[in-house]
Amino acid sequence: MLKVVLTGAGGKMGLRLTRNLKDSEYGMSYLEVNHAGIERLKEMGIEVSSAGECIPSADIVILAVPDVALESVTASIIPVMKSGALAVTLDPAAALAGKLYPRKNISYFITHPCHPSIFNWEPEKDKMKDHFGGNLAKQAIVCSLLQGSEEDYALGEALARRFYAPVWKAHRITTEQMGLLEPALVETLASTCIYVIREGLNEVVKRGVPAEAARDFLLGHLRIQLAVLFNELPGAVFSDAANKALQRGLKEFIRDDWKKVFEPENVRDQIISIT
Repeated sequence: MLKVVLTGAGGKMGLRLTRNLKDSEYGMSYLEVNHAGIERLKEMGIEVSSAGECIPSADIVILAVPDVALESVTASIIPVMKSGALAVTLDPAAALAGKLYPRKNISYFITHPCHPSIFNWEPEKDKMKDHFGGNLAKQAIVCSLLQGSEEDYALGEALARRFYAPVWKAHRITTEQMGLLEPALVETLASTCIYVIREGLNEVVKRGVPAEAARDFLLGHLRIQLAVLFNELPGAVFSDAANKALQRGLKEFIRDDWKKVFEPENVRDQIISIT
C-alpha cells in the first residue's frame, strides 16, 4: 500500500480530494494548519497528522495548497521527503514560475481537472448538477511529469484518476502546455469573455428586459452557439445575419492583438501575478 500525504486536506480543493481518498486503496495521512479546515476534517471523522511523522516516510505527497503558498510550503516539505518520492501539485503555475523547491532525487507530477464538459450527458439529474466534478459527473483531466520516470508518471496518473473521480480520460501534456490552458486560455481569456457576457445580461435587464426572459434567451443561445462553434453539430453554421453581427462585434470590441495572451512572456506575466 502506497503511503500518501495530502497537504492542505481541509481547504477548498483539499476537501474534494479528501472525500475521494479517505476510503481508497492508499494509506492516507492528512495535513492541515487552518483551524476551520481541521474542524471540517473532524466532521468527516479524520484526524490531522503531524508533518514530521508522515512526510519522511511518504511515497507521494499531494500539495493541495494555494499557488501563493507553494513556495514556502514546498521549501519546508520537499527537503524532508524520502529519496525517490513523488510530489504532486494541482496546478502548473508554481512550477512555471520557478516557485517549487528544487530537488534532484524526487519526482514532480502536475495534474489539473478539466471539469465536466458543457456537453456532458449524465442520465441522472444530480450528476448533471455536479458542475465542478470530482463527485458525481465524469470529467477529463490533464497530467504532466515535470521531473521523474515513466513509472512516476503512471503512479501520478493513477492517483489523479482516484482523487478527481469519476474520470473518463487523462490527457498527458507538458507543463508549458498546461500553462497555456491555465491561466492563459481558461482564466485570462475565457473567464474575461464570459464575465463580459454576464455583464451584458445585466445591462439588458437594466434596460427593461424581464430578467428571467433575458436569462433563458441568453443561455439557450449560448448552448447552440457553442454546439456550432465546437462542432457538436457537424455541418451546422451560423445564419448570414448572425455572421454579420459576429463580424461587427469583432471589429467593435475585440482588439486585433488579442492572441498575445498566449505569447510566452505574456503567459509568464500572468503566472507571476497569481503566484
